[in-house]
Amino acid sequence: MINAYATIASFVAFAQERLRRDEKGATAVEYGLMVGLIAVVIIVAVTALGGQLNGLFETVTTKLGGAGGTTTTTTP
Repeated sequence: MINAYATIASFVAFAQERLRRDEKGATAVEYGLMVGLIAVVIIVAVTALGGQLNGLFETVTTKLGGAGGTTTTTTP
């Protein structure tokens, strides 16, 4: 009877440890997916708003009139 109890207790401890380790891996995968999704959103936003942002920066540069030194503007 004690042998069966020891076997069950050992199995439960092993299962708990394995689940604990698997959660850490799953958490890392979840964070990786979140970082990837955020990167995709940033890329899409910059691509969609790139022209408007470029125009805004050119307007600011023009209004400042080179107050910070020399400015170079390149157009694609």
